[in-house]
Amino acid sequence: MKTLGLTFIADQIPYPKRPKLLPTVLSPEEVSRLLDGTRSLKHRALLMTLYGAGLRVSEACRLTPADIDSSRMAIHVQQAKGRKDRNVMLSSVLLDTLRQYWKRSRPGRWLFPGHGTGKPITTKAVFLMIRKAAARAKITKIVSPHVLRHSFATHLLESGTDLRTIQLLLGHADVRTTIIYLQVSQQHLRKVASPLDSLRRQTEA
Repeated sequence: MKTLGLTFIADQIPYPKRPKLLPTVLSPEEVSRLLDGTRSLKHRALLMTLYGAGLRVSEACRLTPADIDSSRMAIHVQQAKGRKDRNVMLSSVLLDTLRQYWKRSRPGRWLFPGHGTGKPITTKAVFLMIRKAAARAKITKIVSPHVLRHSFATHLLESGTDLRTIQLLLGHADVRTTIIYLQVSQQHLRKVASPLDSLRRQTEA
């Protein structure tokens, strides 16, 4: 059978749309419980870095001590997604914890090294560690490193930080990726009045 010049039939088959789910976000109280559920200073410092700076797990794993700039209170994220460098804020609380961790562990080349490998901690190890911390904290939500990044962005938005700043901190190429946190933020939803409320006030006047 001759097929030259004919469109492959699979190209004409419509694919089902994937459901777009809102990201899972922890409350500040749940974040605090999660941190308390860690079993070592290294793990606590790593989770605080993920949440306090909104980093991707791969970015946090590959941090070096030189990336922590205490003079400018910034963390340098090098060659992140899209091969772009960016700076994020360095929390004073995080800095204190990192200094305690540094004095106790002297990690060397990588800020969060793996076990005796000379390489950074793996993303898989971070996933397992955070799941165990969540279980100890009795958090029923499915928690991953990216949930801490979502929580960082949502909590910033709820504290009054503008979307453009959050976009830059997260390293999003398109602000449309950042806008989803408007749908997640409960405080923003509560601030918007339903037209039904206005209708009721008008009828009662």
